[in-house]
This record gives sequence, C-alpha cells and structure tokens, in this order.
Amino acid sequence: MRVAALYDVHGNLPALEAVLAELDADLILVGGDFVAGPWPSETLERLRGLGDRARFIRGNADRELTELQGSEPGRGQTPAVGTGPKEALAWVRDQLAAEEVEFLRALPLTETIDVEGTGRVLFCHATPRSDDELLTSVSPDERWQRALDGVESDVVVCGHTHMQFDRRIAGTRLVNAGSVGMPYEHGPGAYWVLLGPEVDFRRSAYEAGDIAGSGFPDEWPELGPEEATELFERISRERA
Repeated sequence: MRVAALYDVHGNLPALEAVLAELDADLILVGGDFVAGPWPSETLERLRGLGDRARFIRGNADRELTELQGSEPGRGQTPAVGTGPKEALAWVRDQLAAEEVEFLRALPLTETIDVEGTGRVLFCHATPRSDDELLTSVSPDERWQRALDGVESDVVVCGHTHMQFDRRIAGTRLVNAGSVGMPYEHGPGAYWVLLGPEVDFRRSAYEAGDIAGSGFPDEWPELGPEEATELFERISRERA
C-alpha cells in the first residue's frame, strides 16, 4: 500500500488539485490545517469527495476553527482586508456550514498505518502529543525525544512548520511532509510525501489562484526555510 501524506493545504484549492492530479496512492492521509485559507469549503468538499480513500487528522487551525467564539458558521461575512489572523479565521469559519465545522471537531489527533516497505507509521500534525508544538529540523534531539516519548512506530510523519525534512531521533525516523498550500521552501510548488516502499519527497507545480479575489482577508505569508526556522525556534524558546 502506498500512502500520500498531504499536510497544511490551507484552503489552497489550486495547489491541492495539482497534487491530486499526479499522485498515485492507495490512501491519502490529510495531515491537518487543510481548510484555513482562501477556499475553505471548496477544499473540504474536494477532500471529502475522495471517500474512503482519504483519512484525516486535525491540525491546530482546524481545532481553533471549532473553538472560535462569537462566530457562527455559514454567515458569509467578510471582515476588512488585513485585519489579522483571528479575523481571517473567523472569515474561514463563516464560509463553512455547521456540518463542516462538526466534521473538523471530530477529527483525531493522530492516525497510525502500516505501510509496506516503510513500516508502522504514525501521522500527527505537529507532534504525537500536540497539534501546535513547534519543533523544527534543527530542534535539539532531547526536545524531540520528549515529544516522541512512548511512540512505538518506525516512522513519524508530521507537518505544521511547512518545511520538509528527514531526520532520525533515537530509533525513530522523523519526516516532515511540508505544505501543499503554504510552503516555506526555496522554490514554489505544492510539497508532499509519498510513502511506500520508500519515503519519497514530492513537489507539484501549479498555477496560483487569485487569493485576493477569493475574499480571504489576511496577507498570504511568504517565508523561506531559514527565516521560518529561525522564527519558529525563537517562538519555541519564548514558550519554554
């Protein structure tokens, strides 16, 4: 069985369509943070339309959408452009039907799948214990070891930081699938991973959609991997 890990789509429907057009996998693991972006309902509909071929786990943005106070889904209101992340999240929720929000609410934190040739794979958004823990390719081994405590899988696939990497922590192979819709990489494209029998890092080219025309009220972030890594490591130190 081959599994495609699609993480951090962030409502970027053109990027998702480009990946789906070229992947050849038995199962698609949607690794969280897939609706928070310019085309939330359309992206969710496309992914759910894959039926049993797709499995979902939650990301921090998915959870935050369900916890948002003072905003009922489906109102279709549009706050002023540039009002910030919280307002952007409220706009995303307004584009979703109540049933779609409930779908997000029911998502699990992790999923474990046996992948032939790869081994037992645990999929999580950030770490197995948290959907928003910030750990990167350069985070010290001891921090990763604490986050992976109790994990018995051969491979852990994560996302959250929007940068692909591959490293080994003690006896566990740690793979970041990158981001389909909002990558922090050197080159443009939709980044994802195909597992089975190898771990194959992929990048799909696509033509960007009209994000400004979608009504999405926040600026679309553009960071390189060095800048993003430095930012996330600084935030992690401040949280500690």
